[in-house]
Amino acid sequence: MSQELFEHYLRDVSRLGPPEDGAFTGAAGGAACGDLSRLSVVVDNGIVATVTFDAEGCGATRAATAAVAEMVDGEPVLDAARIGLDDVDEAIGGLTPAKRHAAQLAADALHRALARAASSDRRLAEPDRKRVLVAMSGGVDSAVAALLEREQGAEVVGVTLKLWADPETDGAKACCSPEAVLGARSLAHSLGIPHLTLDLEEQFRRRVVAEFVSGYAAGTTPNPCIACNGEVRIAAMVDLASRLGATHLITGHYARIVEDEDGPLLAAASDENKDQSYMLAALPPGILARVRFPLTELTKPEVREIAARHNLAVARKPESQDLCFLSGQGKSDFLRRHGGLREREGDLLDRSGKAIGRHRGHHNFTVGQRRGIGGGAEEPLYVLSTNAVANTVTVGPRRDLMARRVQIHNAVLHRAGASVDAVRLRYRSRPVPAAVSATDTGVHPKLEIALGEDFAGVSPGQTAVLLAGEAIVGHGTIATAS
Repeated sequence: MSQELFEHYLRDVSRLGPPEDGAFTGAAGGAACGDLSRLSVVVDNGIVATVTFDAEGCGATRAATAAVAEMVDGEPVLDAARIGLDDVDEAIGGLTPAKRHAAQLAADALHRALARAASSDRRLAEPDRKRVLVAMSGGVDSAVAALLEREQGAEVVGVTLKLWADPETDGAKACCSPEAVLGARSLAHSLGIPHLTLDLEEQFRRRVVAEFVSGYAAGTTPNPCIACNGEVRIAAMVDLASRLGATHLITGHYARIVEDEDGPLLAAASDENKDQSYMLAALPPGILARVRFPLTELTKPEVREIAARHNLAVARKPESQDLCFLSGQGKSDFLRRHGGLREREGDLLDRSGKAIGRHRGHHNFTVGQRRGIGGGAEEPLYVLSTNAVANTVTVGPRRDLMARRVQIHNAVLHRAGASVDAVRLRYRSRPVPAAVSATDTGVHPKLEIALGEDFAGVSPGQTAVLLAGEAIVGHGTIATAS
């Protein structure tokens, strides 16, 4: 440890003071540890024009915060976004292991201030044709996407979304938790990539989680990932890419973009086992024009091999199979805590309306479900429908699940309805031959889909993804089926 450097920053008061007007402020620490680091930055044309700081607690926290203030003053925002724990530690001459938390607090305070800038409408950098913004979740797919772009000569900037913070959620498994943000930042810095955080928690709660809860309360089975990608995540990151002067947003999704005479459309990735085009189906063509998917032609094993070859710690990181806000907790517990949907006994009915058993709440069931119904019937029973008002669940044999007509609402057609020749009605289901009732492009409050073959288990609330050949040309929310 350099005592001289430490003493210099401990005495440095040149930037000590309250935030200036228009500053973005970040703070880390507090009552739990007794140390607090606070940094405020004024951003002007992509430069940290002014920085002020304040600190409480031990001398190490004061010195580390003063050092960060000096490091970023007058520097480009993207250079400030490269600063991590080790950079702060080195700047003040090295801290003992017991004091390194001070460097972490100062780095966190800086990045929280930069996150506020990223979440504003402020321009953060001048345009650069080589710059791309990479969505980094802290997992192997996004890390490899960043590597591939860098190998192609791009100037890579990483961004991680903070969407959800809940003490009941396993933050280590969620891709958008505060823990995920820290992991992704560390990974980006290990690759020499500047990193920003985009806080969309308020929008996510209102437009995704609230709709998820209200959908189950109404007796449907919503698909929050499609709403999140189509209405919250991707558009916000594309906007940030513009304010960073980047040409494209890069993600680690397994999907493909194809072009026809009218512009870009989504299509399935080469690896059918990992294809995520269904979950991205609500992305409009205008957004697709600003997005790239470098993993399009790769399989998951190939992605892991690339990560291992570059000695990335996430090369073998397991994938979470849960919705990000459900990680580490059950759906029923989540709906009880966030939507007040508690266990409430009701009748299991057959198609004639006769009660044949009991259940513990309609929100625990979705059309096509077999588990949880109970035995005793001559043939296996499946959920045919639910009634939220009456709290009933109607069940029957699998043949009664078959449908040939599907009604959807809030439908969007990017191409003429006559081009539709198939539909996907569930994430992992194969396309079913289909035709739609509309001919015009645009938004359709209601639309009917005629299936070319029987499909079992069309579930209200799920998304119908409309296809023309390999391309996704529309989507809508399933209302009913017959």
